[in-house]
Amino acid sequence: MKFGKSICILNVGGTKYAFPRDVIKDFPLRRVSRLHSCVSEKEVLEVCDDYDRERNEFFFDRHSEAFGFIMLYVKYGKLRFVPQMCELSFYNEMIYWGLESSHLEFCCQRRLDERMSDTYTYFSEEDTKTEDELRAEEELENPAATGRGSAKWLERMRRTFEEPTSSVAAQILASVSVIFVIVSMVILCASTLPDWKTAENNSVEEHRLIIEAVCIGWFTAECIVRFIVSKDKCEFVRRPLNIIDLLAITPYYISVLMTVLTGENSQLQRAGVTLRVLRMMRIFWVIKLARHFLGLQTLGLTLKRCYREMVMLLVFICVAMAIFGALSQLLEHGLDLEMGNEDYASIPAACWWVIISMTTVGYGDMYPITMPGRVLGGVCVVSGIVLLALPITFIYHSFVQCYHELKFRSARCSRSLSAEFLN
Repeated sequence: MKFGKSICILNVGGTKYAFPRDVIKDFPLRRVSRLHSCVSEKEVLEVCDDYDRERNEFFFDRHSEAFGFIMLYVKYGKLRFVPQMCELSFYNEMIYWGLESSHLEFCCQRRLDERMSDTYTYFSEEDTKTEDELRAEEELENPAATGRGSAKWLERMRRTFEEPTSSVAAQILASVSVIFVIVSMVILCASTLPDWKTAENNSVEEHRLIIEAVCIGWFTAECIVRFIVSKDKCEFVRRPLNIIDLLAITPYYISVLMTVLTGENSQLQRAGVTLRVLRMMRIFWVIKLARHFLGLQTLGLTLKRCYREMVMLLVFICVAMAIFGALSQLLEHGLDLEMGNEDYASIPAACWWVIISMTTVGYGDMYPITMPGRVLGGVCVVSGIVLLALPITFIYHSFVQCYHELKFRSARCSRSLSAEFLN
């Protein structure tokens, strides 16, 4: 900030807050911290609603009580809803100041998820843009003003590889990548067929190796380019999909390296257990489809947000397995050691019967033969249905919210693509 006094005053709906100018620079609220980078009053008025130069006061025509609760989050690190205020209205205030739903306390996140799932309410494109996105758009629209034409090129390359709906080139690249994934999966699955193994000495095996090498080359080149054009290299390495890409590509190069070092042919390599495991790890290629399909992205985001419910579900199942496993082993085998059911000779063996009964799979490989054991089996099945159904409501609401959020982002990218095509 190249103007104003050393003390900045934030006037939010009539309530004033005074901060030193250095505090504004690293303020936890993104909209407030943007004031520090403003070099003119025109840029300031793009961030706030009014500005008084004499008092160095920034006016925001927003809900003052909601901002008070947001300031409590800045001070104590806990963000909760304002009592007697609509959750969606407060969430709109959060987005305006640069916060996300993840900043809310867990109980408030639940309330927001349920409310958004019920109303399917989403917020304007302008409000959901982050500071980095705004800066990137400014560089794309006016590269001469920023003097960074290379930044414009890198940003377009990044969007082409990371956002499949951002441009025509991105859609073509995504389609080619999907084709390579499908071809590699078909080749991997077909190579395990008995008829294929009998024909390995023919040219079929040579063609398979060529196709496999081409697919690996494409995946490797794609991963390297995406790493080069990424903004944050450390963040790129930590992303789950990028880790999966590395796990899918690495086994091939390990196999090639062992061939070079040991001089063994592919037939001998395939006989090794370790190399067969590495070869099967290429099945992770199918997860690459999550980059291009909304359904898989929704599933991943839902599992990420509902990990507490998933852990709770696993705890329910484990507790039920321990209880019903012990009781079934006692009723079927423990009371009569001579005539007991040998399928229930141990509690771990009984736990297998419990898990297939609770999930209503019922393979029929083991079942109770005594009357008390059958009664216990009925209770086990009913309990399994109830326990599995308890967290489903939370997971369902989260799935619906994640689906509409991703669909909204996809629609926004499609609008940008249409505008680019028309221009």
